[in-house]
Amino acid sequence: MSKHQSCLVLNAGSSSLKFSVFRQQAAAGNLNAILTGQISGIGGAARFEAKDADRRQLADHSWDDSEPMPREKLLRFALHWIHEHLVDDEIVAAGHRVVHGGKEISAPLRIDAAAIDALEALVPLAPLHQPHNVAAIRMLAEIYPELSQVACFDTAFHATQPWQARTFALPKELSDEGVCKYGFHGLSYEYVTHSLLAARPELANGRIAICHLGNGSSLCAVQAGESVDTSMSFSALDGVPMGTRCGALDPGVLLYLMREKQMGLEEIEDLLYRRSGLLGVSGISNDMKVLQETDDPDARKAVELFCHRVAREVAAMAAAMEGIDALVFTAGIGENSPAIREMISRRLGWLGVQVDAARNAGRQFEISAADSRIPVFVVPTNEELMIAKHTLAVLNPGVGHA
Repeated sequence: MSKHQSCLVLNAGSSSLKFSVFRQQAAAGNLNAILTGQISGIGGAARFEAKDADRRQLADHSWDDSEPMPREKLLRFALHWIHEHLVDDEIVAAGHRVVHGGKEISAPLRIDAAAIDALEALVPLAPLHQPHNVAAIRMLAEIYPELSQVACFDTAFHATQPWQARTFALPKELSDEGVCKYGFHGLSYEYVTHSLLAARPELANGRIAICHLGNGSSLCAVQAGESVDTSMSFSALDGVPMGTRCGALDPGVLLYLMREKQMGLEEIEDLLYRRSGLLGVSGISNDMKVLQETDDPDARKAVELFCHRVAREVAAMAAAMEGIDALVFTAGIGENSPAIREMISRRLGWLGVQVDAARNAGRQFEISAADSRIPVFVVPTNEELMIAKHTLAVLNPGVGHA
């Protein structure tokens, strides 16, 4: 009996490695997630978890931190477990989420030695993320040298943005060497755009503002199916406040911190990436759910600041498109918090946004009120499925993957 052909998707971070396995249904050309999991706590007390398609726990294994397991051994453990568990499947390809493709890479890339060198050359543009992405690719190539691998980029969807949206008002030589806006969360925006247009084809040429709201948050202006502007820019720090990241910040603040507080590079990096955002403002948590469930006034301020800034960015996206035909919420907060969606939408009433309370509370696909000038949608994202589709499309050009 022949085995099912499946695609492994890896998302490697600094202290975690998330994985999914998608099975290809040959007859229909569909991809179905049959396994998800992650290794968390890498570098300390690591933990391996895996769940099936129905979110039932299949494995839960921990290591103490007395002698931290090397990243490669943890990856080998995960791959061995997947191989032993999925006896009816053959992993034929691996797709990787890679944060940065730079100015030149605007499409998924099949991995070879030259491709790995190209990805490593981009480490200065994403020093906190890119090294871990590349390390996972290298390790997998060493463990399974015959396995085809494809890199899929968070920046690629934004390559369609016009020069005005991508350029900082800095000396031209800096722009030429790559100091410009790139944008991130592109795999999410691509998936959400495709999903929305499949359900609402009348918006194919429309102007859509998408709010990807989670622990990392950003917005994207999508016009005629393409990105034309986004709130994140050179790094994943720009735009709206996030779980622990500051969002848009006057560069003069950095000069002040260096001059008056004698803060160095690593200290400032830690402040902006890990101690700011919802956590910094509230002093309590980076978790929006936790902040909404407390009566602490600083928690309320963090929530209100977040909603204020997101609404302001929606207006900026509308300005970039010279209008707006639809508003979309996605990702962890965007999909799961009716209260946040309502607070943001209320601030956009002047733009014609009206949310129906019952639809919003019921987490329906379209949550706008009957008299709303602009339709409002909640569209679940699935970056892993987007990666799997890209991976198989690169390896099998001309074959559709629904």
